[in-house]
Amino acid sequence: MTLRKLSTIDAPRSTPEHTPRLRLKPKAPRSGYVDGAWWPHSDDLTAQLPDLLAVLSIRLGPIDRVLFNVNEWAKSTAKLRTGGRAVRLDGYQRQPVNTVEVIGLNRSRIALLVVPPNSDPDEAHAALMAAASPSDESTVDGLLATTARQGRA
Repeated sequence: MTLRKLSTIDAPRSTPEHTPRLRLKPKAPRSGYVDGAWWPHSDDLTAQLPDLLAVLSIRLGPIDRVLFNVNEWAKSTAKLRTGGRAVRLDGYQRQPVNTVEVIGLNRSRIALLVVPPNSDPDEAHAALMAAASPSDESTVDGLLATTARQGRA
């Protein structure tokens, strides 16, 4: 008899294994283009998502889908087993650059700025904080450009 070892990606998880680098706007009326920002550790979406989804499921409940720009990530699967269920991963070329959108079963959604994994830590931190500011209404490009300028100043 052979025992099949579950990978971390297959294992049901309700809490993150590693705390994701994530900042969200407070739960309030929506403002701006994004609801916060996420700074993944790599461009392997399948490896990075379980911890992010474990945290976001607190706000959204069970997660149904993740929308992402297919050109920004290493090849991913069409579905990811996490949190005890299968989550659809939908990669589109027209998905706004540097964003992911996470959609719950109840159709609530969170749009996140994705700070590139290889970003300078100071610039990444500035982008995370700016995107999570309750009054920030910047575009994704504006957030990344402003924080890059602040990091060089």
